Amino acid sequence: MAEVLVCKDGEIADGGVRVITAGEVEIGVIHQGGKYYAYRNHCPHQGGPVCEGIRMPQVVDVIAPDRTFLGQDYDRKDMHIVCPWHSYEFHLETGVNVCDGRIRLQKFNVVEKNGAVYVNV
Repeated sequence: MAEVLVCKDGEIADGGVRVITAGEVEIGVIHQGGKYYAYRNHCPHQGGPVCEGIRMPQVVDVIAPDRTFLGQDYDRKDMHIVCPWHSYEFHLETGVNVCDGRIRLQKFNVVEKNGAVYVNV
């Protein structure tokens, strides 16, 4: 397994993404909430550039104690990657599709060392 240099720590702004090429594979490295996540930049639905889509928190229904619907809000602890082609959503933390747990992004291990960020490919 080879380590591929992505950037110096801090070069990708929080909420930002950098797409790198390792051999034949495009990998999106996302910096969110002080952590780095790396996924193959290929949506399993129809091959869209999933890592180039927006990241947004999960939308949740707000329900009152009497079970009436009060509206919607965001769960900012559960960020999603939204593919720009057909809006397939994946949990940023795991790469698993929001609606179908059998669909997932190919995840790569991220290593931070010596002031730099690397991806194991």
